[in-house]
Amino acid sequence: MTTLKNTLHDSNNGLDYTLVNDHYLPNLTAAAPAEQHPTGRWGRLHKRYLKEHHPIRYNQLLLSGVLGSYLAKLDKQAEEQLALTIRQMQEAEGVTEALKAADQLEWVRRMNSIRNRAEEIIKTELIFV
Repeated sequence: MTTLKNTLHDSNNGLDYTLVNDHYLPNLTAAAPAEQHPTGRWGRLHKRYLKEHHPIRYNQLLLSGVLGSYLAKLDKQAEEQLALTIRQMQEAEGVTEALKAADQLEWVRRMNSIRNRAEEIIKTELIFV
């Protein structure tokens, strides 16, 4: 009867294996992320969307270690796009500081409408794709 080595190295895939009972198990460790990327509202929404609708893409990003930076970059892009869209819609619809001074309730009503429409645009163009 031959004795089995305690450890093996597979040059095909570069993994090391350890003998446990009668089986070789790969020596796998979870790689710690090099840096933490803060993820805001838009990043969390996109992450949930990926998990539910594109699990393969989500797993690829997660396992390759780039999910955090990907979501942080998307979150920043969405925030910038939202601010730009809101400014453009304000100018197009004439929602100004003069309106705010004259009729605060109307200004709030219009700004809420603009913000809601701008958020829907962001969701459609960046988040749920």
